[in-house]
Formats: sequence, C-alpha cells, structure tokens
Amino acid sequence: MAPLNGNPPTERGGWWHEYVCPAHGVELAHVGFDSGNFPAGGVPCPHGCRVDTPAVRGAWTVLAHHFWARRIRLLAYEGQGADLLASYARLYSELTKSGEHEQAQGWMQRGRLFHQALTDAVWGVPISHAVLTLTEHPDRGGLGETLPMLDDMVAGARLARDAMVAQDKFSSNYTAWFNALGTTASQAAAAVRGEAWDGAEEWLTGERGQFAHLHVATGEDGWEWEASTYYHGFVLRAYLLSLRGFDPSQAPDRLESMIRALSEIATDGGILPALHDGPYRRAPLALEWLEIATLAGQFAANHALDAIATQALSEVGPTYDGLENKLTNWFSGPPRPTATPSVDPPVATSSVAQTARAGTGSARPPIVTTTAYAVIRTAGIHAILDHGPHGGSHGHHDKLALYLYGATTPWQPDPGQVPYGHAQWRAHYKSVVAHPTIRIDGLEPAEATGTLTHNDNSVTATIEGWYDGVRASRQLIAADNYLLDIVRVTADREREIVLQFRPDVDLTVEVGPDATRTTWTGDESLYGYHRGSGIPVTRPGPGPADDPQRTRTWLDWTVVGTEATFYTLYSTTPIDAALAEVITNV
Repeated sequence: MAPLNGNPPTERGGWWHEYVCPAHGVELAHVGFDSGNFPAGGVPCPHGCRVDTPAVRGAWTVLAHHFWARRIRLLAYEGQGADLLASYARLYSELTKSGEHEQAQGWMQRGRLFHQALTDAVWGVPISHAVLTLTEHPDRGGLGETLPMLDDMVAGARLARDAMVAQDKFSSNYTAWFNALGTTASQAAAAVRGEAWDGAEEWLTGERGQFAHLHVATGEDGWEWEASTYYHGFVLRAYLLSLRGFDPSQAPDRLESMIRALSEIATDGGILPALHDGPYRRAPLALEWLEIATLAGQFAANHALDAIATQALSEVGPTYDGLENKLTNWFSGPPRPTATPSVDPPVATSSVAQTARAGTGSARPPIVTTTAYAVIRTAGIHAILDHGPHGGSHGHHDKLALYLYGATTPWQPDPGQVPYGHAQWRAHYKSVVAHPTIRIDGLEPAEATGTLTHNDNSVTATIEGWYDGVRASRQLIAADNYLLDIVRVTADREREIVLQFRPDVDLTVEVGPDATRTTWTGDESLYGYHRGSGIPVTRPGPGPADDPQRTRTWLDWTVVGTEATFYTLYSTTPIDAALAEVITNV
C-alpha cells in the first residue's frame, strides 16, 4: 500500500457521475485523490483534455472522499488510522453542520456530505467498518471522537429510508445502502461505547430492514428488479457488507439466489456482461467485484465466483490494494453448504455439452432461463437473450438483444453505460441503435416485456407492443457445434426492419451470392453464416461505453416490407458447406 502524502478533501462532494469528459464521454483520470487537492490545470481525459468545471470538481471530491474511506478501512486492519478517523469526524461535523447539501439537483434525495444521501451511505459504510475493525484491536484509543459522526450517520440513514418509504420507493437500490449504513454505523457506535448492539430488528430483520428489502427488490430467481448487472451487484454488496458477524444459515435463501444469478450470466472466463445500466469496464468497479466475490464465497459454498474475481483482477490495474484479502471470517458461521433451486430449473440436454464451472465443483447448465434473461452455453459460445422487464430508469431499449461472448472475448457484448452526467452519450447507450437487436423505422421502441418459451435445446422470446403493429420473435437453437439464431418480424404495414450487429472485436464481412459470412476476431474467433432477405450494410459506430471514441464496425441488415426473417448460424470453427446446410434445413 503506497504511503499517503496528504489529507482528505476539506470540501463537500457533488455527484460522481459528473466525472466525465464533456467532449469525449469518457470517465476522467483518477488522479490527486490522496493529496486532497484538485489537480492544478484540471483533470486529464485519456484523449488529451484537461477539465475543470464546478461539476467536475464536485465529482472529483466525491471520488477523493471515497478513496480515503477505502484507505482508512485498509489501515484499520493493521491497527492504524484512529487519528485519521478522529480528524475526519471533526471535518465531517464542520462540513455538514448546515444540514442537507444545498447544491443537490432537484431529483436527488439530498445528502449532507455529498449531493446525494446515497453517496453519503456508500462513503459511510467503509468508514463505519474501519471504526468497528479498530475496536477489535487492543489499542482502541481515540475513537470516542467518531461518535457524533457515527450517530449522525445512523440518524441520516433512518431519515433517508423513511423518505423512500414515504415516496413508495422502498424497493429502490438506495434503500439497501441506507440499511447498510444504519447497520454498520450503529454497530460501530455501540462498539466504541462498549455496548451490545441492539439494532438488528431495525436494520436487518424488521419490516423496513435489509431482509424485507431483499424480498421486495428481487425476484424468486434472485435478480434485482432493475435487471442490471451493475445495480444487482450494487445491492448485493450492500447486503453482504451489512452481515458482518451474521450466520449465513440465518439469512434468507434469496440472498444465495442473488449470488447464483451472477454466476449464471458470467462466462467461464469470468466476464460479467454489463446488462442494462452500468459501466462496461471500470477499475473501481472491478475492486467491488473482488469484494463481492470474497464475501459471496464465505456466504455460499456452491456459488464461488472465482472466475469473476480472476477477471476483475485483470481489470483493476494500479488501483489494486488487496482489500478483499483482509475480509476473512466475515460471517459468524460457515458458508451455506447447499444451493437452493431456481424458480425455473435450468434445462440440461444431451445435445449440448455440459461445462464445468471452475471453483464450484458442479456442472454449469447449458440453458438457464430467468425472468429477465435466457443464458445459452454451447459449442464455446456464451449467449444471453434479453426478454424481460424494462428495468425502470436503468433499463435500456434492448429487448430481444442477443449478446455473444467467448470465455474471455466479448464478441457482441452489452455496451454498458457512460457516467450519467454526459446526457448525449448516456442517451446513445440507452437507445435501441446501440444494441444488437431489432430497430423499426429508425425509432425508439416503447418499454415492453417479452414472453419466453423453451424446450430441450432451444429458447424463443416473443414481443409485441414495443412498436405499434409490430410483432417479433427470436429463437436460439443450441447444438454441439453451433448456435442458430432465427429472428422473425411481422408488421401491419410496410416498415423498415433492421437487425443490428454490434461487435466489440474486429469484424470482417463477406457478401456472397447466397449468404453473407462474418468473422469476429478476438482472443477467440467466432464465425457467422447469414441468410435471409434484405441487404447487410456495414458502417462505423462507437464501441462500448468505457470509451465512446473507440470505433467498431457495425452491421445493419435491412428489409423494407411487412415481414422479415433473418437466419444466422454461429460457430467457433469455420463454417463449411455441410454445417451451412443447417439453415437450409430449418
């Protein structure tokens, strides 16, 4: 751990989503946090800009405060940091004495140290854990000064949660963090006072506690209701951090289902598709996945997220600090030994090879269906079909999108989302044009939910009501050596019907007299054989949201008429004439 050479910022923070280059839509560099001073000349952008605006300064201050909270949490495991916590508590009191943050945007639930009460909670949880950790060391002096801060955090968490209930938003991901803050800050305060903690009913088991929130915010399949990988992990992390010293056997089964949901969508190489709203790739998020994987492995033995952790380690870079290695003996009991069944048991077939999940000791089923997604694993291809609910404000217009991955290669991934402060790029990545799905007349669809059916070796999603007078279906048929994708669209009048392909690897396209062939080249290669009416046209387009300036080859397959059928055969080996006959025989 590098030595600290400064102090925490001495100003209140803003909204971290403003930490984005206005020209390029990319997150700005994480620099200067340990100094506590905003970089002279502005924050650099990877494309050469230097940005210095009030919004960016406020966002930088958020990230700097979070940097210090994490660093102090690390120091606490070494028995250090009590002096920093005491000085931070004095600073907190000085900065928040005026009450709610007057510069927060109107839609926000106002915080005290930051624009948002949510940001207060995400910062306060590691600070509280640092205090709690230090109370377990023999030399626990100097922590009394943290009590006003901890008590204020508990009161703030209670008020914020009550506001969510009053607004009929108890199921919001915010609530999980307000409960997490109430739990950890009250535990830390009790430990500093030398008292037994008596907050379990209020913050964990009661009618507004974490377990109640768990059941209203997730479905029986474990997916958080927004069906976003990022927000699913965001809420799961809040739950796990709340359960320090808790026996996993006493927690609801639904929490184990949440962990299983992540393992189901992850590739064998540990890629977590950025479904719906959330970063495509971000080093601070990789640190969070490491934390989640470590705690999840202690909570449920049958859903170790080892491959996800390995992939996260490859994305962290110089920000890696090894915090997850300190999180030992998190719970008071052993990991839950058995898996709970899915609400819709996965289909296992003899025609699709079973794939062993590294670190779990159990086979990964080739087809998994949930309320939001269907996952198909066959012939080295990891495919995800979006068919479920929109996901509220974090949903994207990607119904019937098909995402394609190898073990370590994002052939056609969900592109993710930029920091929300960039309105133009955020609108793009939310739109239908950014996703590998169907677009009608160049328009945005309405929010809609499809229906899914499946049998031994295929799944079919059907949707209507998203475009007026248009019905569409997407069928995926899995076999030992290929995946067949069949898209059918019917309309009540002549429409421009486009099937979109959105790679994040080099794509070559060869148009022949009877079919079009594509080659998707990454660490692993994918081959496509496409037949149907219409014209496939390539054009340059932005890549995933970690860098909107990265250009990729887009392919749009267009039919003008009242119906269209598109056939695509995918294989990880070159497609010969015999294999191509699969389409002819459909």
